[in-house]
This record gives sequence, structure tokens and C-alpha cells, in this order.
Amino acid sequence: MSTVKDVSKDSLHSTEKVADTDSSGTSSIHGAEAAVFEKRVWWKLDLSVLGVITMFYLLSWLDRTNLGNARVAGLQKDLKLTNDQYSIALTVTFVPYIIAELPSNLLLKVVGPDRLLPTLLTLWGIVTTLQGVIHNYAGLLACRFFLGLLEGGVLPGLVLYLSLFYPREHLQKRVSAVFASSSLAGAFSGLLAAGIMEMSGKGGRPGWAWIFILEGLFTVIFGVFTFFVLPSSPSRCSLLSEKEKEYVIQRLREDGAISKDDRADAFSWGEVLRAFQLPQVWFSLFIFFFHGTILYSLSYFAPSIIQGLGYTANQAQLMSVPPYAAAFVCTLVLSYIADKYHCRGAVVMFCGTCCVVGFAMFLSSHNHAVQYGSLFLTLSGINTGAPTITTWTANNTAPHVRRASAIAVVCMFTNIGGILSTWLLGSLSAPPRYTKATAVLLAFAVGLTLFAAINTAYLYYQNKKKAEIRATITKEDEPAGLGDRSAWFEYIL
Repeated sequence: MSTVKDVSKDSLHSTEKVADTDSSGTSSIHGAEAAVFEKRVWWKLDLSVLGVITMFYLLSWLDRTNLGNARVAGLQKDLKLTNDQYSIALTVTFVPYIIAELPSNLLLKVVGPDRLLPTLLTLWGIVTTLQGVIHNYAGLLACRFFLGLLEGGVLPGLVLYLSLFYPREHLQKRVSAVFASSSLAGAFSGLLAAGIMEMSGKGGRPGWAWIFILEGLFTVIFGVFTFFVLPSSPSRCSLLSEKEKEYVIQRLREDGAISKDDRADAFSWGEVLRAFQLPQVWFSLFIFFFHGTILYSLSYFAPSIIQGLGYTANQAQLMSVPPYAAAFVCTLVLSYIADKYHCRGAVVMFCGTCCVVGFAMFLSSHNHAVQYGSLFLTLSGINTGAPTITTWTANNTAPHVRRASAIAVVCMFTNIGGILSTWLLGSLSAPPRYTKATAVLLAFAVGLTLFAAINTAYLYYQNKKKAEIRATITKEDEPAGLGDRSAWFEYIL
């Protein structure tokens, strides 16, 4: 049987020494050889898990936000919807979405992520496809309700799932890869919609209907495929050897990502409640609410905003691609910085500042080129902030049930912000300037930046207190079951 030991740790980025005892005796690897071993382990996990999960979120984002592309393609006109009815259709998606998030995340470990996540993916793909055959407003509302109900557990579930495979210092790069797919989805949705609109009239259906049908069918096919490839845990990952599985599990335990005592990760309503007692979670609720309002406002209405600048429907679909492509690059670059320098709060503040500048440009200028250029700042800022704030929450809560609850509840506030976004640009602010909505989003960008600073300061202060405690007691003197409140659990800033 093999054992894995971490023998040198300057920081979270340490060089490990891996010792393996087999039937022939004990051999050890260290230095460059250990670094190669570690890279191979994470590469195998990325191959087994990350690619699939990234596609999960890309399809989730595409199927949730393609209503904006369908609107530009003629859905609102064909179904004879008022602006209020369109906003209600968007709102109906968020209500069951919010309700489903916490129960789904608590069920993830019980049912098994390899069963629950593919099931949700396949079913919401079916609902997306059905949106292509609706003929009236009632049919649209029914589809949006069930889409929200099935997708509600996806985002918090994916983040929680990744936290079961990667220690904290490796987590944001993976979460960022997943969230970067939303930027790709935003870019691809414009390209796909522009191409699919050419099918208008085929089979007697308009172009907007084919957007739902084709994108939904692909989701269904991929969902069925994931039943056969998604591992439930590192110990069930077929690409890893036994030694590599033990190494991953040991790293997760040393990092506090999973508990050394499996009983600490068992379900407890007490741990659910403790998630609501953490100040960093409360600060995050404001961050997520502001972030969600901005994110969904831009995601659902970017094609309409661009069309309001004087472009045709097809041009607006294509013109939405460059800002999302820039957001994709920014997400990867800044996430690498956040992981390397452990500066999640600073990255969130930078992203918030980008949004402040972008909205100020859109609000103050009447030049269409400047207004279009502002989308590069706002979309890059808000899309880059998404993986950072989500990883920040996952990094700083433990054990499992407390983390699952915290991730779910902050994501709920993202979607409460989403509800507000459907009315800000849908009914309460007139195109093409969207003056009232832009002013609100500007204020929210300021609030996002401010609460990111407050949360960073709080975590810094708590780490100082924990260091003082560690200087006076030993780990054995500390009560068990403290999770992230332990003096030996250092918060990531």
C-alpha cells in the first residue's frame, strides 16, 4: 500500500515528496521527479473531469441565455409579446432556479454527482428543444419554468464537484476554465444564431425556433454521453493509478478540502446553519447579488443593446462575438494571476473597476463606437469576476456540507440579481440608451468593488487572529469540527 507525504511547504505552492512503499520495498521520488508526478496527476484529472464539466457549463449558459438571441431573431414579434411579457418569461426562469439550488447541492453527494449532473443536463436539453415548437406565450412560460428548475443545481453543483477533486490552490484555474466557457458561449451564441437564422422557413419553422431545437438536441446527446464518463470521486477516476488516487485524496485532506475524518463530511443541518453564520458568506451575498444583476443584464440584453446602436439583427448577433472573446481571454489571464498570487479579492476589485469605467463610458457618451467599446470592459470585467468570487467562497468554507450550503446560497443571490436584471433592461429602461438601467448597473459595480474590499480586509484580519492563536496552542488543543474556523485553516485573500 502506498502513502503520500508532504515534506516541504513554503506556501500553498509547495514541492511535495511522494513516498511509495510496495512489495519490493520503499522507494521515494522528490525534486523534479515529484513535480513531474504532480503535473501528471492534475493533467489526468483535468482530462477526466475538467473538459466534461466545462462543456456542462457552456451548454447551461448557452441554453439559458439563447432567449436573447431568439428575441433578436424574431421570437418576441412572432409570439406577439410585450416587453413586460418578455421580462416575465425571463423572471419565471429564475424563480425555480433559486429554489432548486440549495436542495440540489445537498443532494449531490447523496445521489452522486455522476448521476445527478448528467440527469439534469439531459432533461434541460429536452426542455430547450421543446422551446422550438411552442406557439404561444403560455408555452414559453412553461418551458422557461422547467428550464430554471432543472438548471438550478448546475452552477453550485459544478463548483462543489470540482472542490472534491482539486485542493484550494488548484481550484480557481479549473473553475475559471468552466466560467470562461460562458464567455465562449456568449461568443458562439452570436455566431450560431447568425448561422441558424439562415434556416428560417425550413420545416415551416422560423429561425428562432431552430436556435432552440438544434442547441437543445446537442445538449441532450452530450448529457447521455456524460453518464458513461463522469467519475463520482477521485477514488473512482479510471485514469488515475492507485498511487495517484491516494496522492489526490491526501492532498485534499491536508488542504482541508475534504475532512480527515469522514464523519465530519456527513450531512448535518447544523453545518447548513453554520454557513449562514459566517461573515465572509454574508459579505459574499452582496457581491453575488451585484454581480448577478450585472452579469445577466449583459448576457440577456447584449444583442439588443448592440442592435440599438444601429445594427441589423444579424449584424448584432455577430457584433456580440468580439466583446465575449475578449472576456474569455481576460478570464483565463486574471484567473491565473489570482491563483498564482492568492489575490482573489484584488482581482474582484479590478473586475468591478472595469465595470465602473465601462458603464460610465456607455452612460456619458453618445458616440456609438465608444458605447460599443464599453462592452469590452463591462463584459470582460463581469465575466472574469464570476469564477473568482465563486472560487473565493469555495476556498474559504469547510467542511463539505458547510461549503455546499455556502456555494448554493451565494448562487441563489446571483439569480435574485438575475430577476432584477430582467426588468431593468426589459421594461424599466428604454432602448437604445437604457439610461436608468445603466445608472443602476454603475452603482452596483461600485457596490461590488466595495464589498470585495470589505471581505478582503475581514479575511486578512481573521488570518492575523488565527496566526496569534497558533502561536499559543497546539493543533491537538483545538476542539474538533471547527472546519474553516480552525486556526489552522488559513483563508485565501
